[in-house]
Amino acid sequence: MLMLTLGVLLWSVAHLFKRLAPAVREGMGDLGKLVVTVALIGSLVLMISGYQDASGPAWWGRQPFWVSISNLLMLLAFYLMVASSMKVGITSRVRHPQLTAIKAWSVSHLLVNGDLPSIILFGGLLAWAVVSVILINRQDGKDALVATDTSWVKEALASAVTVGLYGAVAHAHAYLGYPVHG
Repeated sequence: MLMLTLGVLLWSVAHLFKRLAPAVREGMGDLGKLVVTVALIGSLVLMISGYQDASGPAWWGRQPFWVSISNLLMLLAFYLMVASSMKVGITSRVRHPQLTAIKAWSVSHLLVNGDLPSIILFGGLLAWAVVSVILINRQDGKDALVATDTSWVKEALASAVTVGLYGAVAHAHAYLGYPVHG
């Protein structure tokens, strides 16, 4: 459990470093990018291996209704990530699409995983995403969102990529023993 907790903390600190200590981060120049990259890779290793090895009490389990809601939230999370990179219409209505995607992903997983390791992992990443949005909005302000000029073809492509990614991840989850349906 310690590795998992350290992984979530390292992920959060690495991502928040620029916001919490901007002068220090800026003073590091390109070395700062390397340090953050190494920290993020290390945090992923700690989270993945820590989650696989962790155990703890469970307060709730998978329920069919929540599995359906979880899958809808995952589709939303994938769409927001794809939309962010493709700059489709939703990006003019959602200020932080990638962080919103992380929040949807976290809530999705918390709905169907009520054990302590899941609460540490998904709850910790949810907390990081919420804090990130608050810090970004405080430091950068809340400028008006830029309207994007996207065609229905680009929107359709974003939707198709979303469904494809969702299917691939669902298949990978099933292969690893974590079915996403039922």
